[in-house]
Amino acid sequence: MTTTIATTVQERLERAHDAARGVGLLPDAAKADALRAIADAIEAATPQIVAANADDLARGRENGLSDGLLDRLRLDAARVAALASAVRDVAALPDPVGRVLEERTLPNGVALQKVSVPFGVVGSIYEARPNVTVDIAALALRSGNAVVLRGGTAAQSTNAALVDVMRDALAEFGVDPEAIQTVDDFGRDGAHALMQARGLVDVLVPRGSAELIETVVTQSAVPVIETGAGVVHIVLDSSAPLEWAEQIVVNAKVQRPSVCNAVETVLVLRDAAERLIPPVAAALQDAGVTIHGDDEVRALVADALPATDADWATEHMSLDLSMRVVDDLDEALAHIRRYSTHHTESIVTADDARAERFLAEVDSAVVMANASTRFTDGGEFGFGAEVGISTQKLHARGPMGLPELTSTKWLARGSGQIRA
Repeated sequence: MTTTIATTVQERLERAHDAARGVGLLPDAAKADALRAIADAIEAATPQIVAANADDLARGRENGLSDGLLDRLRLDAARVAALASAVRDVAALPDPVGRVLEERTLPNGVALQKVSVPFGVVGSIYEARPNVTVDIAALALRSGNAVVLRGGTAAQSTNAALVDVMRDALAEFGVDPEAIQTVDDFGRDGAHALMQARGLVDVLVPRGSAELIETVVTQSAVPVIETGAGVVHIVLDSSAPLEWAEQIVVNAKVQRPSVCNAVETVLVLRDAAERLIPPVAAALQDAGVTIHGDDEVRALVADALPATDADWATEHMSLDLSMRVVDDLDEALAHIRRYSTHHTESIVTADDARAERFLAEVDSAVVMANASTRFTDGGEFGFGAEVGISTQKLHARGPMGLPELTSTKWLARGSGQIRA
């Protein structure tokens, strides 16, 4: 199957819309096999993908991208292999389309079924995250959708290489390659067209900075599933075991500080401050973390910087962490209610009742007890990959996988019934 590249945004949107019909009717095995073909093609093209990424990284350094964004942008051979592996994981997941969610027979004999169906065309606008290009395309195809991508100028070379590889793999497998589209080469005009493509694009998922997400939510005519920035909290309770506190906080901050599930603020109950803060802070500083603390934290931690009100609302995306002493769990919960972006929060405690209270009262997409916030991830949750982490409450919340890329419809089977 060969096609010419559409030369206008409108043509690409229309081609995606047309391709969605065929993709939505593909049987389970065909969708899984197509994804495995994409995974093989990505691995085979590793040198070209890494070379394209090197161009983006060089341009990003010249343009002053932060270390956090450069880390999100970077693809080496190991990360490319991980992308291919994630595609295979998605291929191995159960087909989310055609599930019978509800069924009943009416008194008049009409049989009703509520079944899952694809959205049609999924759009995504995101920044400096080439992994999203592959993750969303794979999840969209596995759930019977076409996809239109706007990945931003920072990753334009990498995204172009990935899209070309995936489209070629679909064409060789006999699936319409127009099911994967990019509007990157149209710049901001492409993003604007994608946001206004109501009737051609069924749902739009933004991923990136708070500013990008706010822009998409407020300016889009297409329905949006809102993903949020990650001002993520960990509370160290009075009973928190020191070993758990150290390991969980360091992992949540240091393992990959540039991502949205990395912890940004640690709240320590006052009666545990002298016991926990010095060793936890030392472990963080040994790992290269700069601590921004209130007056009580600075009295216990050498070299801690003074925290400002702005720090409590900041997603650092770097080896910076804000730390504050609070009187009790009530004050910790009040701080979270004020500053949280409703992404992920965790408590470290040996008190089961306090753990359950925290789990019940905190209003975030993912709430944890005695675990690192880094587990908020579609792959870790068993989704193979993720579309994003929704911080809204309608349709989807938390890491979004295949079921969140489906809608529903009712099927009614009768035998000549009419309504009286």
